[in-house]
Amino acid sequence: MRIGIVSDTHNNLKNVAKIVELFNTAGVDRVIHTGDITQAKTIEVLGNLDAPMYGVYGNNDLERESLEAAVARHGFEFCDPPFIDIWAEREIIVVHDPLEFDGHLHARHELALHGHTHLYRHEERDGTTFFNPGECAGHMHGKNAIGVVDLISLHTQLLHF
Repeated sequence: MRIGIVSDTHNNLKNVAKIVELFNTAGVDRVIHTGDITQAKTIEVLGNLDAPMYGVYGNNDLERESLEAAVARHGFEFCDPPFIDIWAEREIIVVHDPLEFDGHLHARHELALHGHTHLYRHEERDGTTFFNPGECAGHMHGKNAIGVVDLISLHTQLLHF
């Protein structure tokens, strides 16, 4: 199973359309958004994904009523952090701010995903792979990237755009 990881889209609709194209071309099985969507119109563009989307809300997701309505309309699944699930026999945890791992991260979590920092992170620590694909909102010119994680091998890949 391959999952797409995106973070901090911050309502950059041009970039979000490109992200959808990249994930659809990559043929990911699921997409995870690690928060800071900001507005429902971003969810509308993400509705063009060929894969189901899951995610957490971030600190800039203040328009919750409209975001939750758009998420429901597209059959996506979002929650307040942490999102914890088992996919391909691997337990994953998803938060927005890496500080939200405190009190929730356990040795059984093999994949820990976050956003918030807009900085790339790939770190192996105590049996857990920490991953943040980094910037994709266009705030840092030339740094736009999303990630793909193979849940069988835990191999990560950045897709730059």
